[in-house]
Amino acid sequence: MLNTVPFTRDLVLVGGGHAHALVLRAWGMNPMPGVRVTLINPGPTAPYTGMLPGYVAGHYGRDLLEIDLVRLCRHAGARLILDRAVGIDRHRREVILADRPAVAYDVGSIDVGITAQLDVAGFAVHGIGAKPLDGYAARWREFLAQVTRGDIDPVVAVIGGGVAGCELAMAMAFALRGAGVEPRVTVIEAGPQVSGMGAQARRHVLDAMADLGIALRVNAEVREVTAGQVVIEGQAAVPAALCVGAAGAFAQEWVARTDLPQQAGFIEVGPDLGVSGDAALFAVGDCAVMPHAPRPKAGVFAVRAAPVLHRNLRAALSGGRRRKWTPQKHYLKLVSLGEKSAIAENFGLALSGPLLWRWKDRIDRRFMQHLRNLPAMVAPAATGVAALGVAEMMAARPLCGGCGAKVGGGVLTGALAGIARGSGEVVTGTGDDAAVLRQTGGGFQVISTDHLRGLIEDPALMARIAAVHALGDVWAMGAQPQVVLASIVLPHMSAVLQARILKEIMRETEAVVQAAGAQLVGGHTTMGAELTLGFTVTGTREKMPLTVSGAQAGDVLILTRPIGSGVIMAADMAGQAEGRDVAAALGVMASPQDREAEVLGKVAHAMTDVTGFGLAGHVRAICVASGLDAVLQAEAIPVYAGARALSRAGVSSSLMPSNRVDAPVAGKDDPLMHDPQTAGGLLAAVGQDREGEVKAALQARGCCGVTIGRLSRGNGRVELR
Repeated sequence: MLNTVPFTRDLVLVGGGHAHALVLRAWGMNPMPGVRVTLINPGPTAPYTGMLPGYVAGHYGRDLLEIDLVRLCRHAGARLILDRAVGIDRHRREVILADRPAVAYDVGSIDVGITAQLDVAGFAVHGIGAKPLDGYAARWREFLAQVTRGDIDPVVAVIGGGVAGCELAMAMAFALRGAGVEPRVTVIEAGPQVSGMGAQARRHVLDAMADLGIALRVNAEVREVTAGQVVIEGQAAVPAALCVGAAGAFAQEWVARTDLPQQAGFIEVGPDLGVSGDAALFAVGDCAVMPHAPRPKAGVFAVRAAPVLHRNLRAALSGGRRRKWTPQKHYLKLVSLGEKSAIAENFGLALSGPLLWRWKDRIDRRFMQHLRNLPAMVAPAATGVAALGVAEMMAARPLCGGCGAKVGGGVLTGALAGIARGSGEVVTGTGDDAAVLRQTGGGFQVISTDHLRGLIEDPALMARIAAVHALGDVWAMGAQPQVVLASIVLPHMSAVLQARILKEIMRETEAVVQAAGAQLVGGHTTMGAELTLGFTVTGTREKMPLTVSGAQAGDVLILTRPIGSGVIMAADMAGQAEGRDVAAALGVMASPQDREAEVLGKVAHAMTDVTGFGLAGHVRAICVASGLDAVLQAEAIPVYAGARALSRAGVSSSLMPSNRVDAPVAGKDDPLMHDPQTAGGLLAAVGQDREGEVKAALQARGCCGVTIGRLSRGNGRVELR
């Protein structure tokens, strides 16, 4: 009997804007049974607009600016799809993506913000919009570095004299002065004066700009942006080594191309934030417009709308009643003045000074802490009388996904001890990456099977990782993948969601399998408590496949991928990993290793793939089978970004303690040596005389290959220096 609540509805959030971030936080506190939540966003983080001027001025680091969407999605039990939405098919209820197949929704919400990409000749090539923020922030970092090195002049033009344009101009001028140069910053405004603020606030802003040496051009119609200047109709051109567009808010182009009801590309919504005439869609933030209550584009409205959006999404998913929302007409504006000083304006009154910057800083930090300090999800405790040992096991760290959920090597070895070795057509059986069979017509076939508990909530990405992981056994034998069978356990869900998820899984699996030159020929599916994906794979090779027993004294050990994925995924499960590190590791894990196998399979004396038993366990397997010792160089071993810091903080996978016992390492102690890897790198023993040739060949194919140690005669000892 399944004791899980079945999934019956898909909620898809398009864009990682402020409102959606707050919805995810609230959802994690009180998830709705039966709903699968998906967030679609181009990157694993989203910048917080309120702190951007402080970041540009140098008051904040990048880490304080970014909302970690990976962590929020883990908290909410949501899947995160890293891709850009490029359209919506409302008839089929699908979000069209740039690089992945369409994602189906029952209820959807759009929070994709705006752009400041101006429709001015030359701007697309020579300018950068202040929004989206990621692009501008990256360009600003590059420009500031160039100025600091003396490679470029500190000359900036900002097109747009509204609040955003003036605020960024002051921030950039302050940062350039801090870099030891005298900036030349010009704000270009089409109207007769700076806009978007009352008379008192305007005076404060103009005084602050004058103090920073910022020039102001008014009644200036921009005609063209070139590589070194902004051409203005009837006025002298403004020099610009960096040209920033902040003249108004423009709708995302892909939204404007849809059939959504809209005004100038902004999505029309009603008082319930629902898209006009569409009961299944919502829109919020700067990408939306409310005809009944028009308001300027400001982040405060997205934040205030979030609780209403959250309530109404739940109502749409459950058939409940929606709440109406009318945004306030007056709101507090806090404008940074470059240095740690700010203006506060409301009801036409304005004050400025360092105290107001500290107030703004406190508000911004409180908002970000609200999205960072997520409540820990506590596992339910056993109640009543329980068997001996239950309390101890439940008190231990939670069971990891992927290879972190494997049975320990010692237990597995004991269980397999009585199994007969190869006989007849079976050349080798247990003890290697795959069994080796002798083919009747000549040559050899290898066969292996593997399955993984879900590491993440995204079945499609999980399918890619699981397929790459399973094919690793074939690649490690130097064989060509041949046939793949799938074994899929889905969580309990409705027939509609079964069809959606299986389509995603099979599409991604087939893409990986076909690219490897193999065929997906079928498999088996069932429903269970959680997503589990497995594959049985075969491969062929004319000569005897590589095993762990052929290494020779004097060989070098070459590794093709970093270690530390187990630590990162364990930390992700606990909400402790940085989203960028998680996304980067998953990207590597989902990448096939056919090119690496093609190079190494021709020259290696022995090879394996580094998976559940950690680097130490797999090095030891080669050493024991080949009668050798290994000396590894700690500094040479590549490690995933973020893994070292997490390991030092005491984070580890649930399988790591068992790996430590099963594969002891002499010399330097490094827990990452025992970290279980999912879709880990190939580990090859290669003759020292071919080391340079092999690494050059890997590099030529865009692959990584690092020498991590050497082998000598011995009896299975592994030492880390």
